[in-house]
Amino acid sequence: MSHPSVEDIKINSHRLRGTLAEGLLDATTGSLNFEDQRTIKFHGSYQQDDRDLRDERRRQKLEPAHQFMIRIRAPGGVFTPRQWLGLDEIATTYASHSLRVTTRQTFQIHGVIKRELKATMQAINAAAMDTISACGDVNRNVLGASNPLQSALHAQVHDWAQRLSLHFKPATRAYYEIWLDEEKVAESGVEHEPIYGDAYLPRKFKIAVAVPPYNDVDVFANDLGLVAIVDDAGQLAGFNVAIGGSMGASHGIAAHYPRIGNVIGFVTPEQVFAIAEAAVTVQRDLGDREDRKHARFKYTIDDHGSDRIVAMMEARAGFTLQPARPFHFEHNGDRFGWVEGDNGLWHLTLSLPSGRIADTPGRPLLTGLREIAKVHEGEFRMTCNQNVIIAGVPAAQRARIDALVAQHGLDRENNAPTAIARSAVSCVALPTCALAMAEAERYLPGFLAALEPLLDKHGLREAPILLRISGCPNGCSRPYLAEIALVGKAVGRYNLFLGGDHRGMRMNTLYRENITEPQILEALEPLLGRYAAERETDERFGDFLHRAGIVELPPYPTNRQVALELHA
Repeated sequence: MSHPSVEDIKINSHRLRGTLAEGLLDATTGSLNFEDQRTIKFHGSYQQDDRDLRDERRRQKLEPAHQFMIRIRAPGGVFTPRQWLGLDEIATTYASHSLRVTTRQTFQIHGVIKRELKATMQAINAAAMDTISACGDVNRNVLGASNPLQSALHAQVHDWAQRLSLHFKPATRAYYEIWLDEEKVAESGVEHEPIYGDAYLPRKFKIAVAVPPYNDVDVFANDLGLVAIVDDAGQLAGFNVAIGGSMGASHGIAAHYPRIGNVIGFVTPEQVFAIAEAAVTVQRDLGDREDRKHARFKYTIDDHGSDRIVAMMEARAGFTLQPARPFHFEHNGDRFGWVEGDNGLWHLTLSLPSGRIADTPGRPLLTGLREIAKVHEGEFRMTCNQNVIIAGVPAAQRARIDALVAQHGLDRENNAPTAIARSAVSCVALPTCALAMAEAERYLPGFLAALEPLLDKHGLREAPILLRISGCPNGCSRPYLAEIALVGKAVGRYNLFLGGDHRGMRMNTLYRENITEPQILEALEPLLGRYAAERETDERFGDFLHRAGIVELPPYPTNRQVALELHA
């Protein structure tokens, strides 16, 4: 039986309603029909199943153990203590008793079954949150720099993330009707979508806002990146604009490749909405709607040429971009421990392995953060590296927070005893991701434990090497920007990529293909040894690999490295 295309499903969905309302009431199955599984993504949810149970359920002639992942829309990644406690209650009532910080600065909730899906969505709304456009062929969660040192700038950037998210929020009222029982209006299902049109976008679209000198949002991995430019008085002058970043790829298919964004110019704050809307609508009109694996903005740019795309964007925006202004990134990581912001409040960044917040033996992370949320008077900031910042703490409250951190094993010595562990990122992968070819989140702790003796042998325990693991080549953990990356090829086998940089400005390259853990460690051991013996002062691992001639820039078609003249 052939299914309709995703494009046909979108067009015929009555503005993203489909038959979701009816499907939720069907108690004969834990699944939605094929069309509604695509439509529900626009509402912030994916239908999944527990792949660990597939074979056994098949033998018992049962349908897969269907469940739903729900993703919160949280532009800028800021949550109040009340929202945190609401999410905690949702996780323990309806989901898998865990929260997971994603690489897009928000939360995913796993394990919700269909009959409790609507109640979960309503509980999210009751906690003053929603899931609109967290998935689907629309603008996704907008990232904003979480750097705790620059409090005033953080507030401005967070505001931009909020405003951009609201600007690109779909006009349809489907979400409110289906999940929140809003009364249907006469024209329901035929609302005008001024930005997205009848078929929405060809694929997802991602926007990020970075504040130099820290690239903690990996701004060049996004379809549209905005790099904040601060004037001599410390005020926001505007943004450099980068287009065409995306981490998705396919094994063995040269036409499907990761790409980092190229900087095309500078805009003032007043011009941001116009240039962002121009980028989105150019992609809407020119993006590939036949081949979804070739439908991201990066391919539109490369197929039509960057000059033509920029000219079209300028024509639609109604102005010419100014020349890009100089900026400099130092790194794309998080700053752990306590730091004092420029407003006199303190911020504590905690390491969360793979972003998973759950109670495990000796590490009751979920309980610990719940207890902190009960007494915290500031906010929680999620980072794109899957960590959490307890932000806005008065000096007099630090000891109280520290005591709760120690009591619940939230300190980095328990969660990430090496520098490489503190910066490591992994996607969820097995057992819930349908695309996963190998383990990632569940594999990361074991791989770090296997790597630790090599780090100790060469005196690299505190060397900040950037490791990322992805269960498949789609790259949700942004592996192609890492100094060391493992990309799943099959269960227990990975492609080893090396040579990205610590600033998120250079892609890595394939070093070994389809290898097992012993082979990975065998490949890394001499390289770590050479790095320890031959590195220059403050030289990072990826930079050393290039200087020593061990790796070269990857053979992707375009933009293998962001133009460095802007970063001098």
